[in-house]
Amino acid sequence: MYQLSELAKQYPASSIRKMSRLAKKYDDTIMLTMGEPNFETPEFIKQAGQVAIQNNRTHYGPNVGESSFQEAVANKYTQKTGFHFSADEVMASFGATEGLLLVMMSILNPGDEVLIANPHYPNYLGQIQSIGATVVEVPVYEENKFKIQASDIEKVITDRTRLLIINSPNNPLGSILDQKEMEEIVHIADQHQITILSDEVYESIMYDGKKHFSLFEIPGTKENHFVVNSFSKTYSMTGWRVGYVVGNTVAIERMAEFREGIGFCVPPFIQDAAVEALNGSQGLVETYLEAYDRRRHIVVDGLNAIPGFHCLKTEGAFYAFPNIQAFGKSSYDFAIELLEETHVAITPGSAFGSMGEGYLRISFAQSEEILQEAIDRIAAYVEKIAQKKST
Repeated sequence: MYQLSELAKQYPASSIRKMSRLAKKYDDTIMLTMGEPNFETPEFIKQAGQVAIQNNRTHYGPNVGESSFQEAVANKYTQKTGFHFSADEVMASFGATEGLLLVMMSILNPGDEVLIANPHYPNYLGQIQSIGATVVEVPVYEENKFKIQASDIEKVITDRTRLLIINSPNNPLGSILDQKEMEEIVHIADQHQITILSDEVYESIMYDGKKHFSLFEIPGTKENHFVVNSFSKTYSMTGWRVGYVVGNTVAIERMAEFREGIGFCVPPFIQDAAVEALNGSQGLVETYLEAYDRRRHIVVDGLNAIPGFHCLKTEGAFYAFPNIQAFGKSSYDFAIELLEETHVAITPGSAFGSMGEGYLRISFAQSEEILQEAIDRIAAYVEKIAQKKST
């Protein structure tokens, strides 16, 4: 009789998926749990994938990725940063998620400490745990506009700290790090010889004229640090499962060896479609951003008009992270209450770490009509419970 491994027993379950499952018992549920654009993959990208299939781009490819894919990503970062990037500094991955894991596999040993923000993207935890490394959380506070602080990072560094994961624009917080804040973090990491893994999957979704500042725009960072990115959010390609790692060539070579035993290669026809997305997306990103900005106002402004909610203005990504402490309930209990009473599914902030207690994460990747309906349902319910209390 087999026995489950300790990893299998302890691997953290997704609270986002849990809320999604609970929501299925209602026919009219509005799902605001998943971080998935409601846009379909653009036709020109789908056509590129179809043409690649017709051209028999369906065989094994290089572990590290197709040279055309590597070159396209390298060109992107050369243009973005002003520093030269070569194809051998790029590896194709199964979305950013696998890219994160491959970086950890290439640089971490059991017992090493990994610094992550609290609140954080939940999948970091299981990946760190699977390597045998130790999670060390850096608290992030609303009073700092939900931006991780270099001073708070420095407080938890030990002689076992090997990796720091940062995420800007941030999921679940909707905050961004500007150039000065990034430079402060890099200075501390370099001072303590800590590698940074910068998760930049929401780079194209930033509001109020703000521009994304990549880790690699800081001189010298690509030699010691890594950027992971994806096509999922920017191009509405979540199901294509294609992303990449950018970093030093020695580590990239080792990641390719790991890939041999994990999934061999990202399908060549999918990489061809991704290259087309990079090279042919004129106006697409801007169109999506305009839509997300309208949705942001519906959700953030709508929540702030409801007594008991307090929500910072989202700076990037498509999440609101409202403070619900005035209701005097745990984030899980309040999320369940809203689901049962309004049929609006929202993720409790505690799903993202202990510092998320007292908050909710609301994805506004849905249509404007659906989001307005969700806000109206929540507002009506809060008004209803307020009237009960007053009688």
